[in-house]
Amino acid sequence: MAYRFVRARPIFDQLSELRRRLDDGEIEQMNPFGRAMTKSMNNVRFDRESGEAVWVEEDYCSPPLAMERDVLEQYFNDIVVVKENVIESEGWNRIEDYPLLWDEIAEEV
Repeated sequence: MAYRFVRARPIFDQLSELRRRLDDGEIEQMNPFGRAMTKSMNNVRFDRESGEAVWVEEDYCSPPLAMERDVLEQYFNDIVVVKENVIESEGWNRIEDYPLLWDEIAEEV
């Protein structure tokens, strides 16, 4: 499996729509990337220092995130694949101390 370590700037006024689409199962239904994106977006973290969302995305596209980008760009700017091949658990461990993005914006969503 291929995993990417990703950073992006959230478009805060769009995140309530993303949360709704995740909760409704709409994102999960997207083939072939919906389940992986749902997992990543449910666990996306927030780096307070940089103001970026950070996550690990299961992805097999070349270039990375080619299929997912259309959806992601509705909710994030400046999407950067920091590292193309990470071990999933190591990627998540790297950001485990960051708060969940959803907790940071709970009052807005």
